[in-house]
Amino acid sequence: MSWRGSTTVSDRIFACLAYLLPLLDLIGLVSGPLLMTQSFLTPLLRVIVIPLSPLLAIYGSLGGIVSFVIFFALYLLVVRNENLPHFIRFNTMQAILFGIVLSLIGLVWGYVLAPILGLGFLTQTLFNAIFLGMIVAVGFSVIQSALGKYAEIPTISEAVYMQVR
Repeated sequence: MSWRGSTTVSDRIFACLAYLLPLLDLIGLVSGPLLMTQSFLTPLLRVIVIPLSPLLAIYGSLGGIVSFVIFFALYLLVVRNENLPHFIRFNTMQAILFGIVLSLIGLVWGYVLAPILGLGFLTQTLFNAIFLGMIVAVGFSVIQSALGKYAEIPTISEAVYMQVR
């Protein structure tokens, strides 16, 4: 729904670019377990990783503090900047929330579930579900953004609307 005004091609491109960050976070989270266990999703993961490998190399080599800095930069310079179109701010905030969800999953995995589950069948199932769910959410959001529509994802979009006025 584009009730906040029309979107230009540049607005659509910038809105789609915001979803690169949760995609990079997703690859960082699931690539280890999925590639080690040779999941049925490994070919799809490789198809996504190969074109993004230059960005992954830069993003991964800079450490975890960079993602924290990028989070604050996007939040303060894009989401809170009322001079930018609502469409870009909405999609940037939605991408940030996807990243926060992935970070929380990573923390729960690293401190609670990994010591208990190891790399067995449950781990493979869990990471397959995370990978598929996030790929569908990011893919849907990118497609909707490219079409100039707001990607309405039930709980996430409601939280985004609370942040972006």
